[in-house]
Parts: sequence; structure tokens; C-alpha cells
Amino acid sequence: MLSLSRLPRLLRRCAAALCCGVLGWTVTLAWSQAPAPKAPAAVSHLRVVGGLAELNQYVRREEPFWTRELARLSGGRYTAEIVPFDRAGVPGTEMLRLLQLGVVPFGTALMSSFSAQHPEYTAPDLAGLNPDIATLRTTLAAFRPYLEKALRDQHGVEPLAIYVYPAQVIFCGKPLRSLADLAGRRVRVSSSTQADFVSALGAEPMLTGFAQIVPNVTAGSIECAVTGTMSGNTLGLHNLMSHVHALPVTWGLAVFGANRTVWAALPPDLRELLKRELPKLEADIWAESERETADGMACNRGAPECQAGRKGRMVVVPVSAQDEQRRKEILTSTVLPRWLQRCGARCAQVWNSTIGPARGIPAPKSP
Repeated sequence: MLSLSRLPRLLRRCAAALCCGVLGWTVTLAWSQAPAPKAPAAVSHLRVVGGLAELNQYVRREEPFWTRELARLSGGRYTAEIVPFDRAGVPGTEMLRLLQLGVVPFGTALMSSFSAQHPEYTAPDLAGLNPDIATLRTTLAAFRPYLEKALRDQHGVEPLAIYVYPAQVIFCGKPLRSLADLAGRRVRVSSSTQADFVSALGAEPMLTGFAQIVPNVTAGSIECAVTGTMSGNTLGLHNLMSHVHALPVTWGLAVFGANRTVWAALPPDLRELLKRELPKLEADIWAESERETADGMACNRGAPECQAGRKGRMVVVPVSAQDEQRRKEILTSTVLPRWLQRCGARCAQVWNSTIGPARGIPAPKSP
């Protein structure tokens, strides 16, 4: 038995919070070499940590699946409850570790949160790599077998689905005709790969939390912001800013998985149901994200087809031939080499055996 006192302080705090009722769970932590616990006599209720609260991926897809559809599909044999990870007291950067330990039995981890400890897992969504969702599908398909094997073998996590968020684009408060006009501007980013991209354009990246975008825009400390097409609308950027560039800088991938010991202990019919239904949930989320990307842009510019957002009067800057060429140049000359510098030689091998051949983009010789 692994005593909580032997966990790192951050994990100890998370485990204690969870055990004391943040999620209402009773958890058992064990070293990987300890005997696997026996399956419970009757598993009928699951507890799940989902994606980001209030976004459509969670509200329209994840929450209904776990709180209603699971019971319907199983004829009432199985039920579940779900809480978004940003309201569960679970640090996003520790989700993979908490899944590995079994503190969180079923959980969703943003792949961008792996940057510090496992940068190789961020490969499919490097800034500038996927200019549309069809390309993102191709990229992920090439990388997915490696990712799933690594999660099982290295982390003891059973991967069950990979979700996507809508396109992350650039909102600006001053006129914008092309990516080149970003030079000299302070741009909000949420990851190191986004920072690499905007800095290559001559802009100053400002790492800023989502909730701090509006205060920073209002205070004038940031002039532009990379965020989702619809989430930017939800924040009110369609009223605070005048232009939005159509190029997806990144998207936002998330892995949904289970602790493998917990997964193995589930009743076989429940495992089969989840293996059958979770790919359908994944497909629904991808379709939702594609629709929301387009709807967000429609709402920001005030188009009649706007459905879920609030209509603005923003100028949508189309992706010109020059912008597309610049995206490719920045990806190969800056984003990919800097990612490899952070990631190491092994990541070049991973890239050249997965995404590189599928996309025709070999890793540079000397990152």
C-alpha cells in the first residue's frame, strides 16, 4: 500500500482532496508491482473526470453520455457521474499521473498539459501543423498507435477516446490584413508551441490563462489573443476586438482514459459497452468541434447562420496564399525544431516513424 505521505506534495494534496470528498470517491493507491486488487463484487456506478466545464464538448456530449446514455444503453445496469476537471480540484498537468496511480479512475487529460514532462505526446497538435480538421485527422491517425501503446506500457492507462476542441485562432483589436501584421504586437498564447509560432511572426507571446484574457485585453496588456472561435465569442471578444484571422494555429486534443487496473476490474459487458460506445462519442465530439469552429466564425462576423453564439461585427481575415506559405515556413524552421530541442533525440525518431512520413515533413537533422 502506498502511503499518501510518500507521494510528492502536489499529488498528496490532490489525493487528500479527492479522498475527503471533492469527488466523493474512496480511492486505493498501490505500487505497480503490488498484486492487482480483486474486482468488486458489483460495479454499477462509475465516477468520471471530464473535459472543460461549460464548453459544448462537455455540456452537449460528455455529460449527457455519462449521466443519461450509459444507463439507457445498459438497460439501467450501469450509471455514472461526471465532473469537469477544471472544477474537480485536479491540476491538469497532473491528470496523467493521477490516472496512473488510480487516484482518478476515469479521466480526461489535455494533451497540451503534457508539454513539460512528456513533450512527445504533444506532437499531433504543434502550432501551424494542421490548417484544417481534415489534416488534423490525418496527423492524429499516424500518431495514435504510438500514443496508445505508450499510455498503456509506460503509464498504465487504457486509452478509450481522443477528443478535439474547436480551432484556436487569432483575435486582434487593431486592423489585421495578414499574419505579417502581427509583428510587434503582444499576443496571448496558452502553450509553448503557440508561443513559438507567434514569436516567429515577430510578435511578443504572452502566456495567459483563459480567464485572464478579457482583463488583459481591457487593461491593454495584450493586443491579440489565440483562443477558440466560439470560446472567444463566449468571452465577448467579438465586442472587444475588431479582427479575427481564419487560420487555426492549433486545435486542442484531449485523451480520455482509465486506470488499467480499474479497467480490468470492470464487468466484461460494461467494458464491451464502453469500447463500442466511446468511439461514437468521440466521433460526435469531433463533428461538434468542426461545427462549432464554423459557427464561432459566423457569429463573430455577425452572419445570419450564427446559431450558438452572439453576433458581432468582426472582420474575418481569410488565409491568403502568403499566409499559408508563412505557416509552412514557420512550422519547419521554428516550431518543429524548437519542439525537438525541448523533446530530445528520441522524439525525432518518434516523429520520423509517425507524423513525418504521413505528412511529408521529416524532422530536421540538427534540431
